[in-house]
Amino acid sequence: MTTVDQPTALLPGDVRMPLLGFGTWQATGQAGYEAVLAALDAGYRHIDTATMYGNEEEVGRAIRESGLRREDIFITTKLPPERVGRERATIEASLRALGTDHVDLWLVHWPPSAPSDSLPVWREMLAARAENLARAVGVSNYSVAQIDELIQATEDNPAVNQIRWSPSLYDRQVHAAHRDRGIVLEGYSPFKTSDLSDPVLSRIAAAHGVSPAQVVLRWHIDHEIVVIPKSVTPDRIRANADVFGFSLTAAEMRDIDALGG
Repeated sequence: MTTVDQPTALLPGDVRMPLLGFGTWQATGQAGYEAVLAALDAGYRHIDTATMYGNEEEVGRAIRESGLRREDIFITTKLPPERVGRERATIEASLRALGTDHVDLWLVHWPPSAPSDSLPVWREMLAARAENLARAVGVSNYSVAQIDELIQATEDNPAVNQIRWSPSLYDRQVHAAHRDRGIVLEGYSPFKTSDLSDPVLSRIAAAHGVSPAQVVLRWHIDHEIVVIPKSVTPDRIRANADVFGFSLTAAEMRDIDALGG
């Protein structure tokens, strides 16, 4: 499966972000390298890492050794909020570790602990984008109110907000607020907060001949929400990538949305 075959979200600057990504939190060392290589082999074309994961070198090595072209892989990394004032040095270190001259998306991993740092950090993110170190920039774990502060001050909307998301956390208003601002919603930990034995998920999975986990991933994709499941198990990595052979009906989507009730 190539990037062309996968559904994408359109970010500012005509940047296409695959809706299915591979999360690498806790995937470190040789196991992390092998997991990313397995993910690329299974068809993932979007890899999510972060400075604080301590695995950018392994991610970069797997990408180089995959035989795939750099432009066919979407790479996200993240700035730890304690690096306030050292943003430029942090992105340069990430690029060195990843072995690339740019990332496709750079996120502020969490809002800085001092609210007064929020705007200076965001301006540094925008500067990195202007210098082509990142094709797009965004945030993670931000509330809509925190995002609005950035927009009001700079008139530059984050391209993405990566937050914890799953059917049981579904919030129509949060979803709509991002859409209204032209911000792509990206969900992490799709299974951690999901009850995969829920009868609604089991029924819909049986109807499509897939697993409840695959239903959860497809639900994100059909909502045009980016999702980044993580695993270091090759079989699970492959199963999580195998979500493009079916789609959910409007009624099924409504039933899953209602789990967030």
